[in-house]
Amino acid sequence: MGIKNIKNIKNIKNTLILLITISLIYYIFNKYKNYINYKNYNKKILTLNDYKKYNVIKRSNLKNMNYVVDTNVHFRPYGGEANNFSKTINFLRNSNILMCIITGIGQRLPLDSKCHYYLDCPGVPVKPSIINDVLNAVDYKEYRHLFENDMIVILSMSFLDLHKPEKIPLFIELLDNEFPGLFKCVGEVNLCKEILINNKVSCIPKEIIPKWKSFMKFLEIRKLPIIIHSDIGNNNNNLKYIDLFKTVCDLYPNNKIIWTHMGLSKELTNMEPYEHLNIVSTFLDKYPNLYIDITWRILYDNIFKYKNKRDIYIPFINKYYNRILPGTDFVNSILKNQEIYKLEHDLTSYILNFVDNNAYRHIALGQNFINIFELKGLTAPYVID
Repeated sequence: MGIKNIKNIKNIKNTLILLITISLIYYIFNKYKNYINYKNYNKKILTLNDYKKYNVIKRSNLKNMNYVVDTNVHFRPYGGEANNFSKTINFLRNSNILMCIITGIGQRLPLDSKCHYYLDCPGVPVKPSIINDVLNAVDYKEYRHLFENDMIVILSMSFLDLHKPEKIPLFIELLDNEFPGLFKCVGEVNLCKEILINNKVSCIPKEIIPKWKSFMKFLEIRKLPIIIHSDIGNNNNNLKYIDLFKTVCDLYPNNKIIWTHMGLSKELTNMEPYEHLNIVSTFLDKYPNLYIDITWRILYDNIFKYKNKRDIYIPFINKYYNRILPGTDFVNSILKNQEIYKLEHDLTSYILNFVDNNAYRHIALGQNFINIFELKGLTAPYVID
């Protein structure tokens, strides 16, 4: 046999080995893919129909552990253009959100400003405005048909100038007249958001808070929860502002109050977990109408992604399971998209992978949301292992 023939035989042999290898890889890939598809075939994606009757689900059968209720999503930015309403609703729908609170931004940058976010323009004042609430209400009515059958959407008024409480009832009446029965929540409003000092917004002086009495009584009678951002303090003085929030809770114990971000912020990242939880639990124990939310990725970035800190917070969340709300704190600038919403949804949901079934049902599946807004005919599915 000639050398040329021997080389041909070797080439054929190598080609056959290559083809067999490719075929084997293809077979294994398809078998693995089918296995994955089989495992995911029965994974549950919840719909509102699952809330209209008594329902029990296995936690392992859920497609993922993300929450289905976003209680803090800002459909309007501080400045600049927003994504349109229908597009933003689809951000939520594509992330399997079934219930949400639509908030505006009560304090806007000037209309002629090119800034989308207050941090982009230090020194430029942000001022209270009713514009975002009106725009949200108009869009809500126009696009209601897009969500009324498969989502619960609560509209929240956020215009309140807490420095000038005497004007608030007038603007509430205005919104009521133009959009009767549409607004079922208030906020997010800023009692004290230290970072806004750079944009000429000061914390509410303590002596102003008793002057809230008129509009807070109105909210109490109407059973409208109020979402309040109130920093506990900052890294130089951890408890600098806590007395402001305590004053609100002392004066208005009958109002449903939602304390955002557990009182934390980018300006307060060095508080010891046990000290922080002692403060929050003391508030929750003393004020039965107070709720907290775990919105904003600041909690993930500084606490929940670290196991040593996370393990301290999980027993707290399990204990106060019926007083906690989830959400993204997504600010809907035209500069943001579906991927950014999904990322913020994933990160702010992360801690819920570790809580017990009872806490998961109340927080992630929305039983607390249902209870706060007294939504008749709905109950979150019960969760088992």
